[in-house]
Amino acid sequence: MAGQAAHREQEMQLIAQIPALYTDEDLETAEIWLPMRDGAKMKTVIVKPRTADENNPVPALLQRTPYGLQGDVMVGTGREFAKRGLAYIVQCCRGTDGSEGTWEPNVNERNDGIDTLNWMNEQPWIESIGYFGGSYLALTGWILMDSLPEKVKAMYLSVYGTDRHTSAYCDGLFRQDILTAWAMSNAGRPVTADFVDSALYRPQAEVDRAMWDADLPWYRDWITHTDRSDPYWAEGFWALLKEMPQHVRIPLVIEEGWYDHHLGSALSGYRSMSGESLSHTLFRIGAWNHGSGPVLDGHHCEDLRNWSFRPVYEFMKKVLIDHETPGTGVLLYNIGEDRWLEAPEWPVPEKEMKLYLSAGSPEKSAPAKSGGRRLTKEAPVEQEMTEYIYDPEDPVYSHGAESCFRSQWEVGSKLQEEPDYRPDVVSFVSEPFAEPVRIAGRIKAKLFVSSDAEDTAFAVRISEVFPDGRAFNIRSGITTLGYRGHSDARQTYTPGEVVEAEVDTWDILWTVGAGSRLRIDITSSDFPQYAVHPNYPGVWALQDKTKPARQTICSGGDTPSAVVLPVK
Repeated sequence: MAGQAAHREQEMQLIAQIPALYTDEDLETAEIWLPMRDGAKMKTVIVKPRTADENNPVPALLQRTPYGLQGDVMVGTGREFAKRGLAYIVQCCRGTDGSEGTWEPNVNERNDGIDTLNWMNEQPWIESIGYFGGSYLALTGWILMDSLPEKVKAMYLSVYGTDRHTSAYCDGLFRQDILTAWAMSNAGRPVTADFVDSALYRPQAEVDRAMWDADLPWYRDWITHTDRSDPYWAEGFWALLKEMPQHVRIPLVIEEGWYDHHLGSALSGYRSMSGESLSHTLFRIGAWNHGSGPVLDGHHCEDLRNWSFRPVYEFMKKVLIDHETPGTGVLLYNIGEDRWLEAPEWPVPEKEMKLYLSAGSPEKSAPAKSGGRRLTKEAPVEQEMTEYIYDPEDPVYSHGAESCFRSQWEVGSKLQEEPDYRPDVVSFVSEPFAEPVRIAGRIKAKLFVSSDAEDTAFAVRISEVFPDGRAFNIRSGITTLGYRGHSDARQTYTPGEVVEAEVDTWDILWTVGAGSRLRIDITSSDFPQYAVHPNYPGVWALQDKTKPARQTICSGGDTPSAVVLPVK
């Protein structure tokens, strides 16, 4: 809390440096109860210059939030926009902070948002409209994209993605540190149960009633519809939301962080955009977490704090006040080079670099603690095998993560443990790179594996090892034998069979320095970033027991397991 207060104070000091058109005395604030199409009234606060009327209309910004007005923070920030010529309207979502109706996440935001925008469109004192917000406040903007009235001219949407299945799952494993934690915090009543105990409860489909004293059918829907091809994700609200990036026809900024848990979903939406939509869009990604804070423990970098006011103000001023066309394309922070890259699109043209897993005898070029396991430019001629035991009752905990929120202290690029720091974590280390290598895109691990379980998981973490031996994670990923190769529906697996399992990661722009090595750690859990796989087949949330599994990684010969780097 102290850090948030300091950040707020710093931002207010920066805001004060932007010239204002009005003083506090020139503004008026009103709270109204805006009726929706079904008669429910939404708590809505308006901050605008007193002089704004049909003869002197002004641009207005809108936000819709389920988190309340946060004391005077949101309205206070709104006053700063209004003092600079942009009226501000904030509305509490249905069933929250006094707004009428029943709180049910997501499903009412489209109709209520459309009704609110149409009301604003009819106000003679409003000249034009901009929408902005982050996380859920971006969802409430995205879901309106195909139904914008004439006066809506721009949107600035941060840290949210429209592909909800990607937001919830990675190859059948649920992103618990985000969505289980979010469900506990937004259950409609206080939940005092311990998060870790809740996330480990089996069967998970009963945790809301067993531990939270709540009945959350929407959460049970999330955790039991694991297939991307399930109609649950292909119909109704989620299907509509996924289509929204294709309907962009106004200037839009999509803002993300390399270590924000919505990045994968945001990238999926960006890749689905048509050329017309891309021609209106700037995609900006910094080395931030979900709270827009810098999270690079191992790198010297410029001040990467993403101030929430100024970028939005400058964008909205350009479009709504100056009537100028903003830039498009991508603007990406390059980790390792400490600079921003501008490009017309993402990913940039690339080629592949493969480093093959080798479990051979120790070499001087490989740290002794890696057991001699190496990453090499050529695959071993003969097949080699590495084994470990994975016990779901003793999972590997997330440290250096992309897809966490509750465990925010574990998000970002963190100092890693030594290679092979647990018996169920096996490490492979490359030789030092003679020249810098820029990774630009999605790192993949193509692993040939087997298990004595009917289904199980394989997780990877790729790190840069500095010349002094310190290792900092770049990316992580996970897959299961049931969804290997990112299939839309679960596959069967025969215990003992060797299969190729591709572990995909989210995009990154990262330059590995000359003299650094690359390291991959392979294990079978990454908790609470992902649900713990029980080593039984079927829907994870319905499993009520676990068992240990013997895991085998094959390398060389006909099973050339490798790390695949997109390099530029």
